[in-house]
Amino acid sequence: MKELERDLGLPSVLAISIGAMIGSGIFILPALALEIAGPMVILAYALAGLLVVPAALSKSEMATAMPEAGGTYIYIERGMGPLLGTIAGVGTWFSLSFKGALALVGGVPYLLLLFDLPLKPVALGLAAVLILINVVGAKQTGRLQVAIVVVMLAALGWFAAGSAPGVQSANYAGFFDAGVGGLLAATGLVFVSYAGVTKVASVAEEVEDPGRNIPIGILGSLAFTTVLYVGIVAVLVGVTTPGSVAGSLTPVAVAAEATLGQAGVVAVILAAILALISTANAGILSSSRYPFAMSRDKLAPPSLSTVSERFGTPVTSITLTGAVLLVLIAFVPILDIAKLASAFQILVFGLINLAVVAFREGSAEYEPEFTSPLYPWMQVFGAVTGALLLTQMGTVALVGAAVITVGSVGWYLLYVRPRVNREGAATDAVRRRVGRDVLAETETGIDDSAREVLVALTKNLDESRERSLVAIAADLVRPDDGRVVVVRFEEVPDQAPLTEDVAVQSSDDLSFETRMEGLSAELGVDVEADEIVSHDTKHAVVNFAESRGVDTVVAEHEPLRLRSRLLGDPIDWVVRHAPCEVLLVDNLGYDAPERIALSGDGGPYLPLAVNVTEALAAANGSGVSLWYPADRKDSDQYERTIEDYQSELSRMLSAPVRAESIRADGGRPSAPDLVVRRGTDERLRNALLDERPVIPTPGCTTITVYPRRSGRPRFARRLLERLTF
Repeated sequence: MKELERDLGLPSVLAISIGAMIGSGIFILPALALEIAGPMVILAYALAGLLVVPAALSKSEMATAMPEAGGTYIYIERGMGPLLGTIAGVGTWFSLSFKGALALVGGVPYLLLLFDLPLKPVALGLAAVLILINVVGAKQTGRLQVAIVVVMLAALGWFAAGSAPGVQSANYAGFFDAGVGGLLAATGLVFVSYAGVTKVASVAEEVEDPGRNIPIGILGSLAFTTVLYVGIVAVLVGVTTPGSVAGSLTPVAVAAEATLGQAGVVAVILAAILALISTANAGILSSSRYPFAMSRDKLAPPSLSTVSERFGTPVTSITLTGAVLLVLIAFVPILDIAKLASAFQILVFGLINLAVVAFREGSAEYEPEFTSPLYPWMQVFGAVTGALLLTQMGTVALVGAAVITVGSVGWYLLYVRPRVNREGAATDAVRRRVGRDVLAETETGIDDSAREVLVALTKNLDESRERSLVAIAADLVRPDDGRVVVVRFEEVPDQAPLTEDVAVQSSDDLSFETRMEGLSAELGVDVEADEIVSHDTKHAVVNFAESRGVDTVVAEHEPLRLRSRLLGDPIDWVVRHAPCEVLLVDNLGYDAPERIALSGDGGPYLPLAVNVTEALAAANGSGVSLWYPADRKDSDQYERTIEDYQSELSRMLSAPVRAESIRADGGRPSAPDLVVRRGTDERLRNALLDERPVIPTPGCTTITVYPRRSGRPRFARRLLERLTF
């Protein structure tokens, strides 16, 4: 591979970044913002520059860590995953398209000061020419870009210096009349003025000493441009009568005419036309590369990354971008274009801040030469203030952002998800955080043995199944010399009164108590037997557990008979209402199991399930198998995280542990004697994207565990487990 020479020094970096920012932000937006905030528009430009700082720091950090990647979309896609990458790619594409349209619609009025022509046809004609230029591959030379920047700065410097003596303090009267709402609305509108501040990241691979020059170049150009914007807008407001510039299509020309005469107007027109045509051309060039890049990453159809053999350019991508640009110019008012451009830029800058957090907290290799100060508070500040600005930008911007976001999510679900097996650093960071939290809970609870267990016999069982339930309970309480309470619950019809007759013990009851005495001696634990008669077994079980204060209820799982299907499984009702842990046993026998499988659904194992597995394995000298599904198409990051999690879990258990993958078709490397698994979470049964792997029927006794209500994971945590595991 040929190497790119790093020959862009700090002056070049500053020129690129400043040139990318100066354009519509100064020649068009002041007049639109004045209508919203009045003279306080000066403060709006300063506040917007301040709120861009977190994204500038974040982009500087990522550019020094991945100087070869380039592009906001790439950083967000790698950091946040394909879903947010899709939203960022589409959002940035639209944002740049809106900015290009804004430059043309806003730049043409300056041209019309010299020629009497219709605005929109001229703007459409210029757009068509620029689209054609991009298709045939004509390139903007670096010298031309530098020349444009020099002309702009010279003209704006002359305007500011020559007009400053004419500033009238009376023009700043009523500075704060628009209030905080007006300030935030104007700040959101002019936010797009700083969109080009991070453009230098796209050429980061060519910057010498990137760890120093990229952050200094980005932050230095941001500071310079902010001061320039504030100074010029302050002069513009100060030299014009209140309200005369608000809403004007050529605000800087109006102000220049008032102070510098016709020569000033010509200089401003020249600078404005050069800057805005340059901005529009750069907008078409850069925005058309987003569908191209997304196509290469399989987030968009392959045709968008096809390069023309004749022109050497992505014609399809440029054509699509050009079509969007022409529609915007033809049908969308300039104020709405400006609001939409800023809204999408705010959204993308917010994602940039979150992407840094994802890279820092994830397991992906990430070694930036420059690190953002005040991490993560700087990134949180940028994301929160961006969200606040969005709420102040009006219905058009909010609806536009919502429509594009929802559309991007829909595109991801229908097109991207079936084709892309990739995830971002954020997903892995969240997954590892969830895994660490679950491991901490597991370690805390792994030594908590049940001191008293209720074995609830809700139907007549043969002695073998009865013994299995008691033996399981005995193994759970043995470490703490606890007690097993075995209760036979008998249900009588509602029509039959609960009299002394039904409370008389039968010979079967006496035989039951004798068997329990024998099991107490055999198993070496205290076993207490009792019988309860009621009209409603499920309420009786819960009431007894609550009054006795037992730690765990062990019961056989009811088969779904017709009554259960129509009225609900009574044991399921017990699960939902019991004040303690509940273990439901699909009982095929329990006799000193040699191999116990802890079954997972691809996510972290429930701490209670681990606790039960550890207790039963320790009581029987059993080995433990950690089951996890093998039928998923998972990323390498996922596999590494699961391996690390299982290794940590294995170190917590006293029994020998091995991890085993299983297939939904029943394939597995070993046949266990007992399976312990998590119970169904009713809150997430119909959750979006709920595609949990199916665990095959194990062919042995299965214990399904349900924690007590106070110990169940919160909905947000369970949802994070579902989405990240």
